[in-house]
Amino acid sequence: MRNDVGSEEDLTGTFRFDLPPGWIRAETAQDADQARFLAGAALASLHPVGMGRAAVPMALLCDRMALLAAEASLRLMGRPAGLAALRDAVHLIRPGEHSDPAGGVAQAWRRAARQQLEPGTGETAPLAAAATAYEDSRADHPGDLPGALMAAEAALAGALGWPSLLPVLTLGFSRRDLALCGADLELACARAVVTSAPRAQRLAGDLTRRAAKLRAVAPKLRAKAAPAALDLLLKVDALTPALALSPVVQGSVARMSDRAARRFCDRLAGLGVLREFSGRAAFRIYGL
Repeated sequence: MRNDVGSEEDLTGTFRFDLPPGWIRAETAQDADQARFLAGAALASLHPVGMGRAAVPMALLCDRMALLAAEASLRLMGRPAGLAALRDAVHLIRPGEHSDPAGGVAQAWRRAARQQLEPGTGETAPLAAAATAYEDSRADHPGDLPGALMAAEAALAGALGWPSLLPVLTLGFSRRDLALCGADLELACARAVVTSAPRAQRLAGDLTRRAAKLRAVAPKLRAKAAPAALDLLLKVDALTPALALSPVVQGSVARMSDRAARRFCDRLAGLGVLREFSGRAAFRIYGL
């Protein structure tokens, strides 16, 4: 429910999450100065999230944003792939198997979003740092557009002092922006931030509410591996029960049979706290 101070509350009325100001919109950026002002306002509004100061499941948010950035970068490359196809490419791959090229891009974004960043020196403005990193990466590796976009995102996050990469440029770029340089590229970065940062902030609020609902049902779950499984669900965009939860929950020593893993996710979906993304009867993929 939206209240009059720009925040949202969950069903218990105890959680408050700041929303981006409604006047931060791409269509209001009539000139370069307005675009830079709105970009600064958008980043300032998003900053508590980027710093991990809000009650946001940051690992989950970064993983979800990484998948969205992979989708956007593939579109910019002229090789579009939807989120459903990317989730299949990421989550249905068994150990030792190799993903397709689109899945490889998604995996690369996920790895980048999980890396801890070194804070910037503060000597370069965030948008200028992002533009320079993009240009340098394109010059060194002209055929690697995703790598250049990741470099720009990492430079922006580092200049802002964020501990991890939270993609807010890639989702706002157009294909014609990719050939720009210098001041024109920096302006394109500003416009991209105005488009994407409020979206990231709204997504952070949505995932925070969903995470709160998931934690609230924890006492109803009797499986011994439930705490480890819930912890994993709060860190990843999505998972396949048979591969991520069985025979051992990823990142833990908790054991869960294949059947128990499927029943566990189905129960959470039945309780309305977990979504099934694939729409299939088999090889199902779940996430918040």
